[in-house]
Amino acid sequence: MRDLPLNRDYEGLIQAVTRRHFFKLAGFGLGAAALSSLLNQSLFAGDAAMPAAANPMAPKPPMFPARAKSIIYLFMAGAPSQLDLLDYKPKLQQLTGQNIPEEFLKGEKFAFIRGVPRLLGSPYEFKKWGQSGAMISELLPHLGEIADDIAIVRSMQTSQFNHAPAQIFMNTGFQLIGRPSMGSWMTYGLGSECVDLPGFVVLLSGENQPDGGKACWGTGFLPTVYQGVEFRSKGDPVLFLTNPKGVTPEERRRSLDVLKDLNEEHLKSVGDPEIVTRIAAYEMAYRMQSSVPDLMDISKEPKEIHEMYGTRPGQASFANNCVLARRLVERGVRFVQLYHRGWDTHGTSSHDDIVNRLTSITRETDQASAALVKDLKQRGLLDSTLVVWGGEFGRTPMNEERNHSKFLGRDHHPRAFS
Repeated sequence: MRDLPLNRDYEGLIQAVTRRHFFKLAGFGLGAAALSSLLNQSLFAGDAAMPAAANPMAPKPPMFPARAKSIIYLFMAGAPSQLDLLDYKPKLQQLTGQNIPEEFLKGEKFAFIRGVPRLLGSPYEFKKWGQSGAMISELLPHLGEIADDIAIVRSMQTSQFNHAPAQIFMNTGFQLIGRPSMGSWMTYGLGSECVDLPGFVVLLSGENQPDGGKACWGTGFLPTVYQGVEFRSKGDPVLFLTNPKGVTPEERRRSLDVLKDLNEEHLKSVGDPEIVTRIAAYEMAYRMQSSVPDLMDISKEPKEIHEMYGTRPGQASFANNCVLARRLVERGVRFVQLYHRGWDTHGTSSHDDIVNRLTSITRETDQASAALVKDLKQRGLLDSTLVVWGGEFGRTPMNEERNHSKFLGRDHHPRAFS
């Protein structure tokens, strides 16, 4: 690796990440990767050896005037069926059971459909909601209640039709691992207004993590300080954050002070930009031992909030994560991303069809999604918070009928979704 000039400021050191340095960072374990994505503004503000300008997470002015200060991205991993939720197609209903004209299949690729499939209208009723008259499915009654506060984009398309690359593409703009995620770019460009929490937080629910894995919230070639940090709504909120058994807070503080001195000496010798991140990561982890438990304790929320969201404190759920998302934005976190996996409705069985599975998963998410928007609005935060709901691609207007399945399902459809 090329030696960096020792008189460069810390900001330049952090940003000077070489190709070899990137691959070295990619080998870090979960704990190091998570903690090294944290940087504390106050750490630098009070330290003469590290000027405030060195903090890459300090708030930065946008290039253009903007109302939004934070983003909450509700990522529905697995691809929700737009035709059964948000995209009303009465003509498709009339054509249900008919073979799709073969000219519509020319040049199209599907993950599982073979031959000439039959058209499938939605088995659900749609109705107009709000003054806007937005047509929304009966599966999303709570979303319908906020129809005048949302915009439904029905012109989405993507180049990917398999889950993992499509999820990575939707989050990074590239289908292969190695590019910065949306949240990483946001914190890189705008910093964060929160000094005791990461600027980019990830919350998971549903069927484990998304197919795209941690690449969906990774930093790619950006410094690891901008990586998304996974918080958990059950158990230890952040892994490896608590002190080891027998270590008191005072002993932890003294250890960190010694490590900081040693790392600063090492920085003077080698000029490695990741050393600055490492110093700040330890400091942020120490401060998070106080800030995170209070943040994650949603039992303190009023009864009416729990009823609004459908939350159950102590359980891992999408509803709990929606409350946490609001609490994070209140504290100045720049980018909060919720992943809820389980929307893959191929119709191979009752566990993945659009009658049983889709009904079940909308019950898990609809109330809390709408409650989040209502709650932000009543607190005056909706004007400064962009809330996004969506998946990685859409679903076909044809019944998949894989292996002559009797269950209704739809294949992957990258050409059109909402």
